[in-house]
Amino acid sequence: MKKLRRALKLPYHYALAVFAAVRYGFPARHMTVIGVTGTKGKSSVSDMLLAILTEAGHKTALSGTIRFVDGNESKPNLTKMSLPGRGFIQRFLARAKKNGCTHAVVELSSEAAVQYRHLGLFLDALVFTGLHKEHYESHGSMENYFQAKYRIARALVRSPKRPRAIIANADDPYGVRYLDTPVEQHLPFTYADAHDARITEDGISFSYHDVRFSLPQPGRFSILNALAAIRAAEFCGVPLQTAARALAHITVIHGRAEKIDAGQDFLAVVDYAHTPDSLQALYDAFPNRRKICVLGNTGGGRDTWKRPEMGKIADEACAEVFLTNEDPYDEDPRTIVDAMAAKMQRAPRVIMDRREAIRAALRAARPGDAVLISGKGTDPFIMGAKGAKEPWSDAQVVREELEHLKHFRHEQNGSDARRS
Repeated sequence: MKKLRRALKLPYHYALAVFAAVRYGFPARHMTVIGVTGTKGKSSVSDMLLAILTEAGHKTALSGTIRFVDGNESKPNLTKMSLPGRGFIQRFLARAKKNGCTHAVVELSSEAAVQYRHLGLFLDALVFTGLHKEHYESHGSMENYFQAKYRIARALVRSPKRPRAIIANADDPYGVRYLDTPVEQHLPFTYADAHDARITEDGISFSYHDVRFSLPQPGRFSILNALAAIRAAEFCGVPLQTAARALAHITVIHGRAEKIDAGQDFLAVVDYAHTPDSLQALYDAFPNRRKICVLGNTGGGRDTWKRPEMGKIADEACAEVFLTNEDPYDEDPRTIVDAMAAKMQRAPRVIMDRREAIRAALRAARPGDAVLISGKGTDPFIMGAKGAKEPWSDAQVVREELEHLKHFRHEQNGSDARRS
């Protein structure tokens, strides 16, 4: 019945997408539009590409999971969707074009493709970061998930722009399939393209075609994200030296291995990691730290398969694990957490109030530890039953709790001094 209702809505979504493109005068025809898709890395690649194109002198718009940039201002994306519906992208591009943007970077999800939100984008290029198991219950299989994503590549084939390019992760078997897309340029990237790669918890550096790149984003995954952005910028004619300069100047990508510093003697990191692969990658980015980990499981009612897997990963990687609430929707949040604990060898600390869990984790940290808070990233709400939305920011809560911790320790030290 659920699939039937969804199928019946598809003509509506198609008609709405076509109407919006006509209503706003097909703004994408007059801009260089680069789509970015894949299970992971879309937001990071998009932000990096925005920085590079801006450094190259192109006024560039960005429609992404983290934020919207229309050429005049940057606003956080509060919709909890990579690409909102109801004609949003056509209105957005029309405004960006009016503001003088010549380029646009657009994050594209499988759900957006299924609902035809990508129609009328007239893509010049498409970046594919890779495909990992997610939305499995929604799509039914990895092949169905791939085909949903590949609708975007078919839209690239239909685009009247010339030349068109597919930029894909050739380390991923689905990326190899993307590279068969019949367009003028095929631009693969692989981890092997990064020579003399150096990875620390403070960032990465590598050489690509004899140009040295560095940026303050940790983890092996950041190298692949950077290569994707560099290859897309090459398609746009940006010199490698310009791309290197832009990436070096990136200070933070919000919610993506974002360090929160309030002068504490340990690391506090907020990250979106919401799949087993991305959670493991986050933990691997801090190999020499004792890890205190806070996590839940995003998306009540779906992707139940990953709950015990993520709990197991945290159990093996972290000195202490705090399981908490994330986005239960209409499902019992405690049921979700219990499923996460199913494969854990040690009993986790279960604190359902997310703020309380973060507070407890920060207070459990020793000097030199890493407190890793994952699952929400920049998500602006905790989604509850019957459409309830609690305004939320992991980063803001961590900042507030670090300040409370500072006062708590100051008072505790004062009390100890008086007793002595």
